[in-house]
Formats: sequence, C-alpha cells, structure tokens
Amino acid sequence: MLKNSNHSGGWYLLPVSLAAALLSACGGGGGGVVIPQLGAATGASLSGTCEALASKLGALQNTAITGTSTVAAGTLTVAGQAVPAHCLVTGKMNQRVSAVDGQTYAIGFEMRLPVNWNGRFFYQANGGTDGNVLTATGGFGGGPQTHALLQGFAVLSSDAGHTAAQNPTFGIDPQARLDYGYQAVGKLTPMAKNVIQLAYGKGPDRSYLGGCSNGGRHTLVGAARYSDQYDGFLAGAPGYNLPKAAVRSIYRGQQYASLVTAGSDPSTPAGLGTAYTTAERTLVSKAVLAKCDALDGATDGLIQDTKACQSAFNIATDVPTCSGSRDGTCLSAAQKTAVANIFKGPSTSAGAAVYNSFPFDSGHGGAGVAFWEFTAPLVLDSGAVGLIFKTPPETAATFNGPAFTLGANIDTLVAQINATNSTYTESGMSFMTPPKPTDLSAVKNRGAKVMVYHGVSDPIFSVNDTVALIDGLNAANGGDATNFARLFRVPGMNHCSGGPATDQFDMITPLVAWVEQGQAPDQVVATARGAGNAGGVNADVPSTWSATRTRPLCVYPKVARYKGSGDIESAANFSCQL
Repeated sequence: MLKNSNHSGGWYLLPVSLAAALLSACGGGGGGVVIPQLGAATGASLSGTCEALASKLGALQNTAITGTSTVAAGTLTVAGQAVPAHCLVTGKMNQRVSAVDGQTYAIGFEMRLPVNWNGRFFYQANGGTDGNVLTATGGFGGGPQTHALLQGFAVLSSDAGHTAAQNPTFGIDPQARLDYGYQAVGKLTPMAKNVIQLAYGKGPDRSYLGGCSNGGRHTLVGAARYSDQYDGFLAGAPGYNLPKAAVRSIYRGQQYASLVTAGSDPSTPAGLGTAYTTAERTLVSKAVLAKCDALDGATDGLIQDTKACQSAFNIATDVPTCSGSRDGTCLSAAQKTAVANIFKGPSTSAGAAVYNSFPFDSGHGGAGVAFWEFTAPLVLDSGAVGLIFKTPPETAATFNGPAFTLGANIDTLVAQINATNSTYTESGMSFMTPPKPTDLSAVKNRGAKVMVYHGVSDPIFSVNDTVALIDGLNAANGGDATNFARLFRVPGMNHCSGGPATDQFDMITPLVAWVEQGQAPDQVVATARGAGNAGGVNADVPSTWSATRTRPLCVYPKVARYKGSGDIESAANFSCQL
C-alpha cells in the first residue's frame, strides 16, 4: 500500500499495484519509490516463568544478566492505572576497563517483558547525559496517562554506557563517548531482540525507538544509523545538534553574566539569575501574548501562529524600558539587548550562526525555565562541552564548570566540537548527531515512520532547529516529507513538558496506527493538566483555563485556529490550518 496526500491535507491508501502505476505515469514524486505498508504486530504470552528465563539468557554474547524477577500487576502504576504483570530483566553489556582513564565501563540496562505481550519492542532512549537506567516504561509528554509498558510493549531502558557517578568525566574515555553518542543503541538493539525471542518464542514484529531531549536526539540518530532495526521513531524535543545547543547555552550564560546585580556572583545559578528575574521573564511573556495571542482567532493564553508572532512582537518596543531602577515592570536597555542576543543565538567572529534562533512564545516565564537559563550553562553544558563534546577534553581533576563557561571563547568551542585527534577519532558533532539528518530515505523506503514533537517555549533545544530539520526533509523529498515524517509543535510547552501548555498527550498510539495500519495522524489532541489531573498537575497552567482544556497539536506547518464559535476550552472548536 502507498499512502499519499489529497488536496485537503488528508490521507488515503492506494494498493501497491495502482500506486506503482501512478508513480510510473507521473514520475513518482520523490524518486518513484513505492512506500510499503508494514503489517500489524501480533501478540504472545511469556514462555514459562520469569525466573526460568535466566537460564535461557546465559548464552547472550557480551552480556551479563544480573537479575530476573516477576513484577506483580499494580506494582507500577500510571495515572492511577495498574501496570500489568511483567518480567524484569537487568544486566550489562561489554564491561571493560578503559586504557585511557582506568575506569570500569559497561552498558547497563533493564527490560520489562509483559506476561501478555503485544508483539512490539520499544527502546526507551533516556535524556541528559544518561548514566541512569530509568524505569523502562516508555512514557511521553507531561504527566502521561499511558505508556508503552501499559499498552503491552516489551520495553528497554539503558544508561548508554556509563554510570551517573561517571558524569560528565566519562567523556575522557573515547569509547564511552561513542557509546553515549550512538553505539549503545546499536549494541543493545540486537541483544534486546534476542531476549524477546527467548522470552516469547518469537522476535518482535514491530520495533519502536523513542525519547525526549537527549532521548529525542538518540531517536533521530537511530533513524539515521539504524533504520533497518526500527519501524517507528518518536522524537521529543530532539537535540539533534546537541553540541551546538550546548555552546549556545554557554553563550547565554555569558550574556547574563554581564547583567548580574551588584554584589552577586555570576558563577552561581542564584547570582546569574539576578540578571533576569522571574518577574522580568513573566513581563516579557505577557508582552508576547499581548501582541500574538489573538493571531489564531482566539484570545486564550496560547500562541498557535508562531511564525506570525515573530513578526508581530519586538522586544525593543513592546516591553517597557526602565527609566530608573529595575522593579519587574520594565527591562533595562542592556537587558533588552542581551535577551534579544540570546533568542537570536551566537555567531562566530566570521558571522556564521552557531545554532538556530529561538522563537518568542508565551512560556518564557514558566517555572521550569530558570533551571535551563541559569543552572544549565554553569553546571550541565559546561561539563558536556568541556569533557564530552570537545577535542581534546579538559583535565577532569581540575575542571571548573562555571569558570569554563564564563571564560570560554565561542570560536574556540565551535572549532573544538568539530575537532579530532589520534585518541578521539570522532568529533563531538560526529558522534552526537545524525550523519545526514535530512536523508532518511532508508526509513521512508522500508515503510517506517517518524513522529516529532517539540515545545515552542523550549528554552534549551530550539523548536526552530527542529523546524529547520523538517524543512530540510521536505526539500529532500519533493517538497513534502509528511508521508513518513511529521512534526507537532506544542505552543507554550517548555522542555519536554511544563509551561502554560496542553502538554499531556499520547503519541505512541497514533505512531503505531500510522506504522501498522497506514493511518497518518493529521493532529494529536493534547490536554492541559489542571487541578485533579490523574497524571499530575502542571503548576504553569493558568487558573483562567479549564482544568481539562484540550487543543489539537497540528502537523507542521499547520496551526490550530479557532473556528469562531463554540467552547474555547475544547479542541473540537479548533481546526488545523495553514
């Protein structure tokens, strides 16, 4: 079957024979490749007991199983629902002692295997600099009400090749860098499929890879490098240019450092935070709303038309300029310049942009933003760039993250994240990013699908960078890649969740329906997490909203526009339009 678009933006299915004839007649629209329709997965039951599985797993190559145990139904819950009984398998792969730093490394993992399995495998790609084997559930969005494990998937989670105690100094070891960047996924995937084969007497019919933040990066790197291993890819807030984003974060820290109040220490998050207070960030958010809220036809605290907003809002003229001291009702001229620079992003001395710009949106004052604005540059991104991404790395024993951030030269960092030497033979930009991000032809041609979501108010990975990726995919596919890759922007949402947004959604179900039944998602309905939400309340949801507000998340470049009548709190009264 071939999925193709009609003029209204919907989707229908053509028999492969008819599709091939049409492609032959009209030139194929993208190389004349007929996209196959993958079949649906069929379930199975766990063969024998979980404890008995241990003896079957002993022959796995380069793998030490450290535990197998039955987890009773209800031991785990999601949104008040009992997760069914499953088998927990823990272990590690490729344990070794580094010849470079003398540390012991291994790829730690856990797998959760449902007693009643749906025939699908889900690789849960975790975030940050990894280092922790998080509970393998495969959940997405804010306060998830479902996840892959609840739905019957076999789910794997890993630490990507190092422990939390080794963060970020694992970057001294060249192999640990590569495992973190992409090789852990490549090594764990066949092992996990072998475990499933031994547990159920059959391998997975369909395999999915997904995560948010660095997990979204893992997902897009996996789509580029391991397209033959997975049928569906779910990438949230994908930092697929993570080293560049980290350099931009360091630049942000330097901009704020020039604005700290007298007597404050810019090398501490609290001191750096005096440069741009919560009241001042909220002031800017309200000013953006005042200029942009109604552009989608509804004055509702959400900005759907992000592109139009960037033309409508000007921080220089739409935010009051302080004539005296700062009191939260204005910004100084220096603050306006710095904030504008931060949203634009750094450039090299030659004028080349280091990373993409960030759009102004309504979530800039969200409670979770301060961490990314003032802590991340000093504590997280300093270590990531200094010890993991650049060549050569800094000396771990004497490394000082805040000093590194505040004293770094942007040109030098850009050169170093692209550098190699005889010890570190792959640059940070090589091992952390998809080799050819806009060439996912192998994914497309085998019938696999990619769904991406990104908060418009994400303060660390720019939604504009993800839009640029999708624009590149479109250009590489005759102007339209929506027959295999779709982006859903989430207005107001911060990094992966939070912000004044409808940030609760299930994207696993529509991805499966797209991969296995050819039902391409034109929108995903998302819910605000107000009082009483079973998945957890989002403190950023305004009190003026319905606690259960819903909105459609539209396929880029469409935006949700109010139809002009009906309950403004209901997604049913909005439609996805250009």
